[in-house]
Amino acid sequence: MLPLVFFKRCKLVKKFISIILLILTLISLTACGEKKLTRYQSEFIMLFDTATRIVGYTKSKEEFTEYSQIIHDNLKEYHQLYDIYNDYEGINNIKTINDNAGIKPVKADNRIIELLKFSKELYEKTNGKTNIAYGAVLKIWHKYRTEGVEDPENASLPTEEELRIASEHTNIEDMIIDEGNSTVFLKDPLMSLDVGAIAKGYATEQVSKIARESGMNSALLSVGGNVRAINNNITTNEPWNVGIQNPDREAEKSVIKVVKLNDWSLVTSGDYERYYIVDGEKYNHIINPDTMYPAKYFTAISIICKDSGVADALSTAVFCMPFEEGLEFVNSLPETEAMWIFRDKTVKYSDNFESYLKN
Repeated sequence: MLPLVFFKRCKLVKKFISIILLILTLISLTACGEKKLTRYQSEFIMLFDTATRIVGYTKSKEEFTEYSQIIHDNLKEYHQLYDIYNDYEGINNIKTINDNAGIKPVKADNRIIELLKFSKELYEKTNGKTNIAYGAVLKIWHKYRTEGVEDPENASLPTEEELRIASEHTNIEDMIIDEGNSTVFLKDPLMSLDVGAIAKGYATEQVSKIARESGMNSALLSVGGNVRAINNNITTNEPWNVGIQNPDREAEKSVIKVVKLNDWSLVTSGDYERYYIVDGEKYNHIINPDTMYPAKYFTAISIICKDSGVADALSTAVFCMPFEEGLEFVNSLPETEAMWIFRDKTVKYSDNFESYLKN
């Protein structure tokens, strides 16, 4: 079994959504005289400021433990590289890049450069709704939210003036990537990268590929609710069943819908995990770059698509769009579906989302 790993909270992610994994109770499979496959599960905490759960079928506990260790070790490396709050000895990470904004280019691991290139692609795809260069504004909201949670009676909002000034330092074109020299430079000294809307999903996708290449061929990987299915459930030859948490914490049922995933990803963004309250109104952690304030259209958005990094970025972007705009956007994307949960508990779907629902 993997030891519990405790790290200082990096507070990297904007999104922390609990998705409940519903695993079929069938435990083992015997076929053609082969050794039976058994269901194993491991869990470790604090990487990407959340809990990671791995469920899979292997021939032995030792085999499963080996795969779990591979996932843990690689996820730890991504966690440290993408951290914006903490330094690590001998590692240049996103924080290092931010600390050197306007000063000098920073030598960067290829895994950082690939994330930043990927993030820029998603920035363009989402028309700027998911912008990793929006850190100057997000930093302000993070400060007010933290203070509001710690001291609710004195919780307050940022002023429009300080948000406006910060928003002048969010141009993603000021992020200069030199692949030849493997460096990243932020031209604007007041610019700050915040990869919270995309890094966890991106890392989940990359680690799932590493696990597959290592030989793991039937598993569910959930990193704080960013769920990636590796193939199907080998014991049933059917998709994995994954439950989406009900955002209404007082509801009788904790799972609002169950979806079927066969080598696909599910990511949910919502306003019910990270927020604070000012004068009786809830202010969540998902900031709409068009308004500089928390998005208020929905309670939760779930995205299903192949790539977990894409799903992570899209869940944030669609959360910041009015429903009709978001619906048209999602329906225009190949192999991508969405489910919206409105504040009045109404549920709506993109064109083919319901085909993934378990009856």
